[in-house]
Amino acid sequence: MYDYLVVGAGLYGAVFGHEAKEKGKSVLVIDRRDHIAGNVYTEDVEGIHVHKYGAHIFHTNDEQVWTYVNRFARFNRFTNSPVANYKGELYSLPFNMYTFNKMWGVVTPQQAAERIEAQRAEAGITEPRNLEEQAISLVGRDIYEKLIKGYTQKQWGRPCTELPAFIIRRLPVRLTFDNNYFNALYQGIPIGGYTRLVENLLEGIEVRTGVDYLKDKAAFDAMAEKVVFTGPVDEYFGYSLGTLEYRSVRFETELLDMPNYQGNAAVNYTDSETPWTRIIEHKWFEFGKDENGQDLPKTVISREYSSEWRPGDEPYYPVNDEKNGTLYARYRELAEKESRVIFGGRLGEYKYYDMDQVIAAALRTCAQELR
Repeated sequence: MYDYLVVGAGLYGAVFGHEAKEKGKSVLVIDRRDHIAGNVYTEDVEGIHVHKYGAHIFHTNDEQVWTYVNRFARFNRFTNSPVANYKGELYSLPFNMYTFNKMWGVVTPQQAAERIEAQRAEAGITEPRNLEEQAISLVGRDIYEKLIKGYTQKQWGRPCTELPAFIIRRLPVRLTFDNNYFNALYQGIPIGGYTRLVENLLEGIEVRTGVDYLKDKAAFDAMAEKVVFTGPVDEYFGYSLGTLEYRSVRFETELLDMPNYQGNAAVNYTDSETPWTRIIEHKWFEFGKDENGQDLPKTVISREYSSEWRPGDEPYYPVNDEKNGTLYARYRELAEKESRVIFGGRLGEYKYYDMDQVIAAALRTCAQELR
């Protein structure tokens, strides 16, 4: 009946579906959630586009990807500048001269560099063996203790001494007064929300939501020549080799009858006592205004709680340590034997992808598959 059955209506599945349709292929896209757009799904609440599965800020240095997404949505000029709250003390993120000034009272880049170097030398770390040692070597013990340790342990559910050093290496540290978190050429939020972007990608394609592929796999497989699977690769194989580990996130979302709750889109709570990792105030992704430029009288906030993933939960972040990497390699061997199935996306490839990387990966697959 179809050339391609695409399992999952997130970014990877939507891009593949769109490109296949452009090549004249017949496509059916299904998703077991009751909506499209996967984790980038946004829903309208009192004119506010709420990021239901956590904040998503599009950023990329890939001009091809930026040109591509702008075919399906207009993007605003939102710049991600989160704030860290440590027991009521507020610090600028990413770590920059505003952070160092608040932490130590230093006013020049040289003073900040000297303070970091002194704390690095005092710790005596030469080759960082874990996240704690890597963080201290990057920014010193003071910033590690206040702004990294508690947040990271809540995020990953493990002591920083048990986490690999590479997790923290991507953290921006700047001896400038630049508090743009993403050092990317292109950045913004799609006007009208991510759901509208994905709707435009899927225009003219048959889509069925609330449908579980794995519960009726044989019947679905018989409907198409090939399958594009963007769900968890270990679930596809019935966890036959064991369960890959993920971190999950739980959200508590409130509509508040006030115009401004925290004055910023994202505030991270970096102490270990506060149970949530951050609070998102969704209206500030679009400058507190509706699509007509009018100020919004109410606001929506979401508290995020990180948790260990268990079957039945939504998987968010692959735990890309050595143990899980070894297990995924074995699943990849199985996947490569599935000649009719393409595995893609963050879950299908068990990889921590940013949104632009998901789109780039989908376009590479399309270039190979749809020649």
